Amino acid sequence: RTPTATMADHDKITLALAKKESQEHLGKAMQALNADMRQRRLGIKAYAFDDPAAPSIDDDSVKVVHFVRHGQGFHNLMADMAQAEGRTWQQYSRTKDNPYVMPEILDAPLTDKGREQALMLQPVVRSFADQPELVVLSSQCRAIQTGCIAFEHLLDDKSAPFIAHEDVRECSGVHTCDKRRCKSRQEKEFPMVDFSEIKSEHDGLFMDDRRESKSEVGERIYSFLRWLSERPESHIGVASHSGWLMTLFNGVVECDESLKPWFQTGELRSVKLEFTKR
Repeated sequence: RTPTATMADHDKITLALAKKESQEHLGKAMQALNADMRQRRLGIKAYAFDDPAAPSIDDDSVKVVHFVRHGQGFHNLMADMAQAEGRTWQQYSRTKDNPYVMPEILDAPLTDKGREQALMLQPVVRSFADQPELVVLSSQCRAIQTGCIAFEHLLDDKSAPFIAHEDVRECSGVHTCDKRRCKSRQEKEFPMVDFSEIKSEHDGLFMDDRRESKSEVGERIYSFLRWLSERPESHIGVASHSGWLMTLFNGVVECDESLKPWFQTGELRSVKLEFTKR
């Protein structure tokens, strides 16, 4: 079974909303993405870290990656509160009932609960026999915060670079919480992170009027995995988002059913990725 660290409790409202939103990601578009990815020149398989069928890390084509979903963000809190009040909304619509389009939650940061969820991952990360040699962060605030907290000891001893990467950010469009702040603002608040992979000052990916398609998100993920496959590091931490992670495991990589469920906030899953050129 995958070493999974869902250290914080999640109440019934949060879990019910997660179930609803996870189902919205599955369907014909995800199936089409999966079929398309099976034709790519770079094949990518994911195995639970302790799967006896997983290849050896001694193989140059294999990397251990610890995927983390960010802790609770203020947009998650607003959605939970709306759900508790019995409000309903249409996803990816700019209506007053949709909590994800509130202007106050642009590039939503972590709540105190979210920071605590990230802190609770620290002993899990420290327990790894082989520590991450690289930490890759979504370019969005909540994932940067989560990664910097969960892998904090690597910052303290300067043993691994922390790199922000635009291809690791959440599915984009319509929802204000998923719009990135300007690069210079992120650099000022997170000077310990390398933002050189972020090429534009302002968010050029976000669209007010539509959400990224599943194929567009899949292309970003595939591009990131190609980049990762060419890195020299073998043990890597990645801090990202629920929709991105759902697309990764259900649409982009080949894997068994145990890796496909929705990530809860503050959840970590360790996998082996095997890269094969076809």
